[in-house]
Amino acid sequence: MASPLNKTIRLSSKEKVSEVDTLPKKITRMTSGIFQGEIIQALNDLQKNYFNLIIADPPYNTGRDFGNDSDKQTENEYREWVKRWVGLLPRVLTSDGSLYICCDWRQSSLYEEALHNAGFSILNRITWKRDKGRGAAKNWKQNMEDIWYAVRDKKKYTFNLEEVKIPKKVIAPYKENGKPKDWYLKSDGTAERMTHPSNIWTDMTVPFWSMPENTEHPTQKPEALIERIIRASSNPGDKILDLFSGSGTTSVVSKRLCRKFIGIEMNPDYVRLGVKRLQILDKKK
Repeated sequence: MASPLNKTIRLSSKEKVSEVDTLPKKITRMTSGIFQGEIIQALNDLQKNYFNLIIADPPYNTGRDFGNDSDKQTENEYREWVKRWVGLLPRVLTSDGSLYICCDWRQSSLYEEALHNAGFSILNRITWKRDKGRGAAKNWKQNMEDIWYAVRDKKKYTFNLEEVKIPKKVIAPYKENGKPKDWYLKSDGTAERMTHPSNIWTDMTVPFWSMPENTEHPTQKPEALIERIIRASSNPGDKILDLFSGSGTTSVVSKRLCRKFIGIEMNPDYVRLGVKRLQILDKKK
């Protein structure tokens, strides 16, 4: 019997055979949704210079299908596939748009190279501490992922610093004219200040079974991680492209934060899962 504390979102038998939508031929400003589609085809079909922000969480090269009708890809095939779809991103991103690509350490240098070759300006490499699992018997536990942050024009892009400042304990509170200098007292009497976020993120966890956002998707990103990206690099009403949508986290957070969004996902069950999460969000309003 499942624990009553298990909040994992699952598809019912009926939901698993429901129809999924494919990408409309014409995208309007009112279009939002998660659609089934192959990434390279979608990037060729979407409107030019349309999205203000792209968030991509591509499959890692672990023998999975990457959308070319093959069950597995060799290392060279994976590299060529990455170069192809990353090379298409400038086509659909606005001139002042931003881009984030999630990857693990094995492919990190590949994505750095692909972004440079596509003409992007890389502003940072974020490291996310994604503690999960018990670790390996004969190796260091894999405990991090990279997120490449790039823009088309490093002189013109959105970055909302005040939206993503984080609280930090003040070890030696300093006063000026008897008043706190850029810090405040919490209700428990400790001193704290809102500080600039760094490129090392240790304050968010992989979703797990007792969290309402959790799904059966094996590589689901936490909503808190995606929310930080969206708040920093877009504004309400902006258009977000959610590539390799998976369980739909980017689309769900985009909707909650009043952004327009298009999610693209090849696996029909993951499309259904993302759509279900959007429906749950609607019911909460």
